[in-house]
Amino acid sequence: MDQKKTGELIRLFRTKMGYTQKQLAERINVSDKAVSKWECGNGCPDISLLNELADVFGTDVNVLLSGEVEKNESEKCNMKKTRFYVCKECGNIIASANEASVICCGRKLTAEEARKAEDNEKLRLEETGAEWFVSSDHEMTKEHYISFAAYVNGNSVMIFKQYPEWDLQFRMPLFRSGRLVWYCTKCGMMYMDIGRKMDQ
Repeated sequence: MDQKKTGELIRLFRTKMGYTQKQLAERINVSDKAVSKWECGNGCPDISLLNELADVFGTDVNVLLSGEVEKNESEKCNMKKTRFYVCKECGNIIASANEASVICCGRKLTAEEARKAEDNEKLRLEETGAEWFVSSDHEMTKEHYISFAAYVNGNSVMIFKQYPEWDLQFRMPLFRSGRLVWYCTKCGMMYMDIGRKMDQ
């Protein structure tokens, strides 16, 4: 832990939340002198306080330890860049608009890399009034199935959970552009684009 960097980060988080040093100190049961000492880089919070500090700031202990918050302004608020994390243990699905540190079932997850689906892998889209009916003949056994599909565009994400031994099918609003992504337990993540020239 670099105490100077961590101290600067604590000051940044504290001021963003509008806390005085005394208010932060009261939240975690230390003196305001202790907070001042950390922020000046003359000491670090005791390891037993890191979880409490992380909870107050709504961050992760690893961020406090590293003293850095990574930002990618070019991807800020752009849902097209959504990353999907899938826990192989429990099937949990986590979506994040930016890079994230995700832990599930005691393991750190990495974002799934999507590849463009081949023609024989693509989902079927059928226009039914004001909706798309999405379906597939993909295998849906307990060992090999699509666990979820999602529609993504610049400002929204819709996730459709799927289950083994059920046919893959769902309805979604009739969007004219965007991307469909889906995750297969054996083949990984795939995508197809929806546009004027339907990519299907």
